[in-house]
Amino acid sequence: MTSEPQAAPPGDPEQETEADRRLTNIVLAVGFVVLVGGGIWLANGLIEARKADECMSSGRRNCNPIETPSR
Repeated sequence: MTSEPQAAPPGDPEQETEADRRLTNIVLAVGFVVLVGGGIWLANGLIEARKADECMSSGRRNCNPIETPSR
């Protein structure tokens, strides 16, 4: 008797194929990119809010200047 693992039969629905693993990895990679992008976006928003709060706390009036297009 050998102790080699038995391969699942070809029609077994529990068998994970290479295509399934590839799809799972792609979905996880996209999710990771979205999560990191959202974290960066949130951090930038918090930094801008902190700067505006510090500006207003110091008594300034022109904390968020309105940008006008140049002619």
